Amino acid sequence: MPANGTARDASARTLDVRRSLTAGGIDYDYFSLPAAAESLGDLSRLPMCMKVLLENLLRHEDGVTVTATDIAAVAGWADTAKGGTEIAFRPARVLMQDFTGVPAVVDLAAMREAMSALGGDPRRINPLVPVDLVIDHSVIVDQYGNPKAFAANVAREYERNAERYAFLRWGQMAFDDLRVVPPGTGICHQVNLEYLARTVWSRDDGGRRLAYPDSLVGTDSHTTMINGLSVLGWGVGGIEAEAAMLGQPVSMLVPEVIGFRLSGKLKEGATATDLVLTVTQMLRKRGVVGKFVEFFGPGLAGLALADRATIANMAPEYGATCGFFPTDDETLAYLRFSGRDDATVALVEAYARAQGLWREDAVEAVFTDVLDLDLASVEPSLAGPKRPQDRVALSNAAAEYRAVEAQLRGAAAGRNPTEGQAADMMEEGGGSVPVMDRSVAVEGSDYRLDDGAVVVAAITSCTNTSNPAVMLAAGLVARKAREHGLSVKPWVKTSLAPGSQVVTDYLDKAGLSDDLNALGFDLVGYGCTTCIGNSGPLAEPIHDAVVKGNLIVTSVLSGNRNFEGRVHPLTQANYLASPPLVVAYALAGTMRHDLTREPLGEGSDGKPVMLADIWPSQAEVQEAMARSVTPEMFRRRYGDVFKGDAQWQAVPAEGGMTYAWQAGSTYVQNPVFFDGIAPVPEALDDIRKARPLALLGDSVTTDHISPAGSIPADSPAGAYLLEHQVRRGDFNSYGSRRGNHEVMVRGTLANIRLRNTMAGGREGGWTRHMPSGEVMTIYDAAMRYREEGVPLIIFAGKEYGTGSSRDWAAKGTRLLGVKAVVAESFERIHRSNLIGMGVLPIQLPDGETLEGLKLDGGEVIDVSGITEAELRPGSKVALRILRANGYHVHVNCLCRIDTPTELEYFRHGGILPYVLRGLAGLRDDAVAE
Repeated sequence: MPANGTARDASARTLDVRRSLTAGGIDYDYFSLPAAAESLGDLSRLPMCMKVLLENLLRHEDGVTVTATDIAAVAGWADTAKGGTEIAFRPARVLMQDFTGVPAVVDLAAMREAMSALGGDPRRINPLVPVDLVIDHSVIVDQYGNPKAFAANVAREYERNAERYAFLRWGQMAFDDLRVVPPGTGICHQVNLEYLARTVWSRDDGGRRLAYPDSLVGTDSHTTMINGLSVLGWGVGGIEAEAAMLGQPVSMLVPEVIGFRLSGKLKEGATATDLVLTVTQMLRKRGVVGKFVEFFGPGLAGLALADRATIANMAPEYGATCGFFPTDDETLAYLRFSGRDDATVALVEAYARAQGLWREDAVEAVFTDVLDLDLASVEPSLAGPKRPQDRVALSNAAAEYRAVEAQLRGAAAGRNPTEGQAADMMEEGGGSVPVMDRSVAVEGSDYRLDDGAVVVAAITSCTNTSNPAVMLAAGLVARKAREHGLSVKPWVKTSLAPGSQVVTDYLDKAGLSDDLNALGFDLVGYGCTTCIGNSGPLAEPIHDAVVKGNLIVTSVLSGNRNFEGRVHPLTQANYLASPPLVVAYALAGTMRHDLTREPLGEGSDGKPVMLADIWPSQAEVQEAMARSVTPEMFRRRYGDVFKGDAQWQAVPAEGGMTYAWQAGSTYVQNPVFFDGIAPVPEALDDIRKARPLALLGDSVTTDHISPAGSIPADSPAGAYLLEHQVRRGDFNSYGSRRGNHEVMVRGTLANIRLRNTMAGGREGGWTRHMPSGEVMTIYDAAMRYREEGVPLIIFAGKEYGTGSSRDWAAKGTRLLGVKAVVAESFERIHRSNLIGMGVLPIQLPDGETLEGLKLDGGEVIDVSGITEAELRPGSKVALRILRANGYHVHVNCLCRIDTPTELEYFRHGGILPYVLRGLAGLRDDAVAE
């Protein structure tokens, strides 16, 4: 397939809609939606995101992967969205971060060798669309609260990741169209927003310049952030991204589109973070999994693009595929503001107006459903203690935290009250929960640590650090706190990890870096830190006090994820908040403190200081932005971004068509996914005499499934590293070792907060081997089952696989020997990834629950209906459950292979073998490649 070009066979087009336009003195061709409307009917009320999809199909119509029927289905999406119509979407480019990018490049390297084994040309394994890989997930907050923290953390990052970075340097040289943004530059989503994205893409096509909408898929669920810049894109698993890189279209169903009408404007005291937490709660309640969300309405006129990007970023948290914003004057203003050239801005405006992609409030699109929000109703908020959608009004945060604390303390004591029961325990008068106060002396200090202590306060993550308004607001809070003589509590680990180097530039120019530094919010790195578990260790005396007193301690972070066990192993309650609120909670030092009614502390004049005393007005924030953020900052920082600094240039990189695998490497190994690959896949067959590996509850996240965070020494992965002479201090994180399948499979389903009912109430990666009844790690049990020739099944409740698009959640599941996952419902990306690794997702029928099956783990299970003759998209499969007492239970379930393309992936054992056989000319439809 041509790299992102016109359709493979132009003669297959049924509509002649190629037209011309001029922008900035340059002539462009484009596939005209108004011209298509002459045949397809009125398209003016089509949602903007659907117009982008329609243009994509018009441009790639070839009669095979894209047909006239597909085009008609998108044009009439309101009638077809619920009918399961499959279409093939070809993104303009692919975006990766290093946690998911390294294993993707590992797989590409392995595919080159597999291609040779199948008799094909390894040079065919090469990206066919532009790919950008941003190294942003590897910095860990080892040092903090001092001016040398950044340099120390970066130096340690290079030490830990020398093998990975050398491998990526090789990949950059070995593969065409693969660009690598070096460490210390910024978070991939912010680099994308500030530099990589164009809103409208263009390229040479037969001597003419062809313009088309910028679009992408990314190996991080928060790829959706770029929707704020009118770029259609979303997160996919690494395996899907690899296929897209190799020319394989992204298979998807025509989506429903939920309209979200915004009106009014934010009131004083409310931030974009408060807005996005409100939006997340509303959309989660509505239910938008698998759907597109499009924002519209008069409220957009006063909503800055950075605020839009903040809302779009958290589409995974509200469950949508994407959260799209249309092109308007604010889009153009941001492109200019961030240093894009005049030709780019001119093309974006001309193209959007010509295509009907320009926001016009007078014309309201037809949506599947519409939600309304008056921006003036948004209140200061947090979200927690463990889900992004659980918004808590700041005024109620202390009381609700005490209810959570009572629940956690009750669970530890074996009483385990529900959240509702804990709330009922609240005293009517004071609004607090009567919990036992605990206090532990901190060695070497003159203070004690209590339940509710905030031990991590982090300004981190793409959600907020890309937004100058909230970052400058945090700096202004720090300045006013200093002026009043306040300081951060000594037990709080503070950190500042901006999304790009530009943030440092404008904080410096505004004179606010000194204020943040004075409170301990020194720069620790440019990357995704605390939000993905790279928060680093607590100070040893704090750690010891928490463990000694069995304290319930908390974190407050400006991130987008607060799932159990993610931020830090010791923080049992984690709250998302705006950057200025993160500073405020660091000053208060506890979640028990009501920031709206109680003073943050005593000022230097002996008087109490309230949050209102140090909170900046919107006018103050806007004034700081106007004088401190300039386009020149963006142009200077991104002028030679792929070159990197001296440290990056010093990383050794050896060229070659194939990679020279290092046998002793604990970071990068040749994966086993292609071992013994045959020219033709084995025929599908039923699953017989399987055993449950785990019985899991609702909202099991990819953090629970996929290896993430630190590697415990007493875990199977830790044992593996120790056996390979890796010191505990050099374990690094699971994310950094995603290129080694031996480490990753040992860390799959090993999260310290995982609750497998087969483990007899023991938290963590434990299960019970049957029929022996022995309790052991999930990895050890899986390996014993493999020796015994027993296939495995995982059972779960609702929303299985929610969270980040972690390909290793599916890869690890496959390597453990799991043949199928049976759940009440699946999150979109993980369901797709399971199929992409040859694992069958099975959904229980409506009305049937995991609890209702009354499983205990001792069952033997057969799954029928998955033979070649029977398995179809959406077909029924039958579970036959044999209990230990000899009784049988039969359940007719739904196969969650949703499209014919997904069925082909599953038949081939996964998406990569499917693509590999196609490129090697071993598939009947190989011509489609």
